[in-house]
Amino acid sequence: MKRPGPLLTLLAGLVFAVFLLVLNATTGTKNASNPYRQASPGVSVSATAPTATASPSPSPPPSPSPSRGAVTNADYAGRTDDGSSAVAVSLRGGRAIAYFCDGHDKESWLKGDVEADGTMKLTGGNGDELNGTLEDDKLIRGTADVGGQRYAFTADRAVKPSGLYRATATVRGAKIDGGWIVLPGGKQVGVVERDGTPSAAPEIDPETGAVTIDGQKIVARPVTP
Repeated sequence: MKRPGPLLTLLAGLVFAVFLLVLNATTGTKNASNPYRQASPGVSVSATAPTATASPSPSPPPSPSPSRGAVTNADYAGRTDDGSSAVAVSLRGGRAIAYFCDGHDKESWLKGDVEADGTMKLTGGNGDELNGTLEDDKLIRGTADVGGQRYAFTADRAVKPSGLYRATATVRGAKIDGGWIVLPGGKQVGVVERDGTPSAAPEIDPETGAVTIDGQKIVARPVTP
């Protein structure tokens, strides 16, 4: 009986060859399904998902430049530079009313707007005009053109009872229209018209505004625009 040596050797070789074929097929399948397999040389494949880059936040718009606030409500009273007359101005809500008088027979009521920068151009009857500038809410400096003449003036901020007053009434059949400027320090300058004829005004009680004209008591009240 012959020894089975060559036959066994051949059979073992066949089994080993089949094993190698199965092993290669299995390895190839794994490599094809592996998402993290090695890429071709020179190409880098990241193992993680790409990270989104946050966009920079937009810069906030520049803040608007601060602007001057509304003109403060207040009263101002003073004299013309030549000392001949007085001027009072009342400011309320961006509007102004002013009174010019010499305490004898010249007077003028004027009104208009006050700009945000404190400038004002007020107008009255007969072409009268007042141009002024509010300086730091402390005083008004300007000029008043009244009766064809120009007067420079300075009016300081007034503290009651200083300020501007007016009274209208009918006394003994005559229409009365009076204006008073109570200056800082208490001195008064005023004119009263009787049916359009001006004359020096009697003094008012600055605490109550009471005044007696032609024997009849009337009340002068603070003037605002």
